[in-house]
Amino acid sequence: MKITADTNVFLAVALKEPERKQIIELTTGHELIAPAILPFEVGNALSAMAKRGIVTAEEAAMAWSTVQSIAVDLRQINMESSLALAIRFGIYAYDAYFLECALRSSSPLLSLDKGMKHIAQRLHIEIVEIRL
Repeated sequence: MKITADTNVFLAVALKEPERKQIIELTTGHELIAPAILPFEVGNALSAMAKRGIVTAEEAAMAWSTVQSIAVDLRQINMESSLALAIRFGIYAYDAYFLECALRSSSPLLSLDKGMKHIAQRLHIEIVEIRL
């Protein structure tokens, strides 16, 4: 099965967050897909965390290396459809890219973002649930 994975999922694994073990269990044996913007989002998130002192430069570099080792099929998205979703639901285009990816690929969404999961449900996108 293909699973559309949100940026926060990759970061949770790379930064050894509490959800890490369950994310790995839920995705083992499945193909991860994400919009082609994923590496840029990960880089932005890591630099923002370093700027706020949440991670050191070394930790950010190690997290980047970990994310790079995760097999993921990066997909082109339809910008017009993504923009329409962003405007319709009042969300950032970056979030809409993942919803568009899940819609276009008919795949479930794996995200830690409650708001995104709520919108996904409204769009009849299956959710891969993480329970802690």
